[in-house]
Amino acid sequence: MGKYFGTDGFRGEAGVSLLAEHAYKIGRYLGYHYQKDKKEGERVKVVIGKDTRRSSYMFEYAVAAGLTASGADAYLLHVTTTPSVCFICNADDFDCGIMISASHNPFYDNGIKLVNSRGEKFSDKDIESIEKYLDGDLKGLGIDGDDLPYAKGGDIGETVDYVAGRNRYIGYLISLSKRSFKPFRVGLDCANGASWAIAKSVFEALGAKVYVMGDEPNGLNINRGVGSTHIEGLCKFVKEKSLDLAFAFDGDADRCIAVDNEGNIVNGDHILYILACKMKKEGKLANNTVVTTIMSNIGLYKALDKEHMDYVKVTVGDRFVYENMCETGNCLGGEQSGHIIMSKYATTGDGILTAIKVMEAIIESKKSLKELASNVKMYPQVLVNVKTKDKKAITENPRVIKEVETISKELGNSGRILLRESGTEPLVRVMAECQDIPSCQQNVDRITKIILEEGLGIL
Repeated sequence: MGKYFGTDGFRGEAGVSLLAEHAYKIGRYLGYHYQKDKKEGERVKVVIGKDTRRSSYMFEYAVAAGLTASGADAYLLHVTTTPSVCFICNADDFDCGIMISASHNPFYDNGIKLVNSRGEKFSDKDIESIEKYLDGDLKGLGIDGDDLPYAKGGDIGETVDYVAGRNRYIGYLISLSKRSFKPFRVGLDCANGASWAIAKSVFEALGAKVYVMGDEPNGLNINRGVGSTHIEGLCKFVKEKSLDLAFAFDGDADRCIAVDNEGNIVNGDHILYILACKMKKEGKLANNTVVTTIMSNIGLYKALDKEHMDYVKVTVGDRFVYENMCETGNCLGGEQSGHIIMSKYATTGDGILTAIKVMEAIIESKKSLKELASNVKMYPQVLVNVKTKDKKAITENPRVIKEVETISKELGNSGRILLRESGTEPLVRVMAECQDIPSCQQNVDRITKIILEEGLGIL
């Protein structure tokens, strides 16, 4: 991770740690960077999407101003999902894509996510160059003068309304389903976020009877009590409306969590198992392997073992899941949080796409969502977030490290303790997974007690 950019872009509180000036400078650098490799007369094309946060408009206009000032053309998708930006970037030959979103974070946070021409996240090398410009290190970039050159006259970039790109993405999603969703009664929780104008259209086009919540964004209510991080509302909604199942997305719709007809939560680990079984049956599970992260539940691994499927574990973050897939040819991976990547169809997690493929699994198997998920017996987990100004001070503290090792030995194969730095927030996460909640809580408490005694963070 860099100074500004974490595992999922540049994220911070709008107007505090993430400023319009940052967005403008990022646009300035990207326009300059891509223009260097263009032939005379060729123009840089960058596509921009945003979620429904009030500050997203500010950052959209700021980054577009920076791009056009450097001679690049900025194509605005307006309110759309992160995976749609990745898709359009690749499909329509853009030089790069920008998504303005802080994903599942509250409305007052925002973020700037960058993807290359293939719809993949920027490399560390490119991020490092952007950060040098943000810090005013022109010499480090090999640039003479006080700033990047400004475009003049007819070389100044233009801003283009590109809502047609979002419509192309909707058409792409609809085309991916081989089945009609009639007569299913499907609930969708759009988190008052980016999917509110897309998900309902897709599911209705596929024949489902759709019931929607979290579809009244006002700029201040994204993820507030709704969406994949507040699933309890959708569980209640399913029972009230007597739905067959439902899906919840997060603010930028790269996550998907499901709910069965009885109001039970079907998380990302369940979904990975369901899709893995489907793909294996079809002979499409490359290397017979599922890519997981260290946060996946022991219950998932035991279920995969029973079906004779292999798995690998990578660092938390859909970026690392995708990197493994690129290196190995594995085609399915994801996180318990609902980031599911199917490399045949997308370069990133796509909540709506995930929901479509889960629907296909249900229809083809002639089983309910509850039945398909039942083979994954989730081990109880307790997760505590510790706020801190110095994450490494916690993860590298000798007392903390020793206690983690002690607990790990005590648990053996019956559970685990995990300590990790958040890639997007000033938090260290302490997670225990055991056969019962009291044991989980006891082990988490042992770690957090030491952290507090050392004065390294607060709960």
